[in-house]
Amino acid sequence: YPTKSPAILYFRDPLDCIEALFNHPYYADHMIYTPFRVFTTAERVVREFSEWMSGDVAWQMQSNLPAGATLCGVVLSSDKTHITNMCGGKVAHPLLISLANIKMAVRNKASSHAFLLTALIPVVEFIHPVPRMRSVLEARLFHQCLDIILQPLKIAAQVGRMMSDPVGGLRHCFTPLAAYIVDTPEACMLACVRGKTSPVTMASHKHFGDAFRHERCTGAKTLSQLSRIQCDPNDVERYFFLCKQFRLSGVAKPFWRNWPLSDPANFLPPEPLHHWYRKFWDHDVQWCKNALGAQELDFRYSVLHPIVGMRHFNHGIMTLKQVTGRAQRDMQRYMIAVIGGAASQDVVIAVRALMDFRYLAQAPRITSIVQENISAALLEFHNHKDAITSKGLRRGTESRAALDHWLIPKLELMQSVAPSISELGVPVQWSADTTEHTHIEVVKEPASTTNNQNYDAQICRYLDRVERCRLFETAIRLCAVSRREDLWRKHHKTNTKTNAELVVYLRGLWLEGSVIAKWGGVLHT
Repeated sequence: YPTKSPAILYFRDPLDCIEALFNHPYYADHMIYTPFRVFTTAERVVREFSEWMSGDVAWQMQSNLPAGATLCGVVLSSDKTHITNMCGGKVAHPLLISLANIKMAVRNKASSHAFLLTALIPVVEFIHPVPRMRSVLEARLFHQCLDIILQPLKIAAQVGRMMSDPVGGLRHCFTPLAAYIVDTPEACMLACVRGKTSPVTMASHKHFGDAFRHERCTGAKTLSQLSRIQCDPNDVERYFFLCKQFRLSGVAKPFWRNWPLSDPANFLPPEPLHHWYRKFWDHDVQWCKNALGAQELDFRYSVLHPIVGMRHFNHGIMTLKQVTGRAQRDMQRYMIAVIGGAASQDVVIAVRALMDFRYLAQAPRITSIVQENISAALLEFHNHKDAITSKGLRRGTESRAALDHWLIPKLELMQSVAPSISELGVPVQWSADTTEHTHIEVVKEPASTTNNQNYDAQICRYLDRVERCRLFETAIRLCAVSRREDLWRKHHKTNTKTNAELVVYLRGLWLEGSVIAKWGGVLHT
């Protein structure tokens, strides 16, 4: 099918990216090699979840690998981002890659550089008389690009790859897909389902307001449904029509179909930034505004006493133009106190239940008891949500007419949060905050150095040079450290601070790229 511009895919070997992260010396003390289970007591009654390796999915993957093999969970993330802000409308679609073995406290720090750019997926416009078919073709192109890019990881997930860990030991590594961090529309595209359909369960838009979790939508079920469609996929319109009975998107060959141990029901985790905080702004705040009125809500926010360390909205919140995830987190700290005494009791209980849900689910460590409390908080909201619709607080965005349904995809995705904790670890590690910030470093900043022509090629060239300079600087400084240690050994002197100083030294080198570090009493620049 013709496009308005050529589709050019820029990518590098993702297996090399995984190996670079796996053997980097900075992550030596922050790497987990085997799945584990933690219990709060010796009786093993209450289990504690934290890292991806503490979940059941990693445990099951490890049991399917050969004896002595090392599980290297691949973390991917993709999202369209604007290159030009004022004019031009240039858009890039970067694909980021990371390693789930790295502890989330380090992986989620933007300064740790744990997410690497592995591809720039082409963003093209197809020429087709039916607008809906253009989006189908774009989704097919996206899956085809991922199929090409991720082929080395699929081979390594099947037969393994010998890699060197940060301390020099050889390990037989397998690379299944652990998580794919995306927003809701892109999650549906990856799961090959249509809009108004859950990407992880069998629920459609009519069941988004149900107070229970529906049956999981596994990859095997999707592939089985695709096999029952007797039609040439090149006949896009007819194929898309036949996909309607299964609520599929029209993608005939999902990228994950031949990736061992990878299932969209497992690698599409809850994403806090879009699923929780964005929902709070799009829905919870609107309910409170309709209950109190925009002026009253702003007035109550403005008269709150300022608290050191917390943001004060001295002009209210309804006049904000660009609301970031940080602003949404700051707003919800005050919301219950603001609406208390003004909204009805059932409305306050419903909003408070969702607040409890978010605060409990964003913890870095969650026990099985807290996991039950998360499910109970969501159930409490469903028990009191009728007060919101009965009072006409849920309204259309444009029509402003009262709505009596709960067609909110993110509300249905909340049903998968508590089960995912025991499967994939705590949800906070899958937040898109880090990947959104990485877009600035790997796309927007390099684009600002170009001549505004052929952005993708110049971005790749810029990042290639920066990475080479960083690796060269790392090698030089590691050699200087080695020579200094040899000199100490030659004079039979012990340095009790060598290991600690080496960690500080490597951290400064990795974060800054070029630092002045004091090592063994000598300044190296």
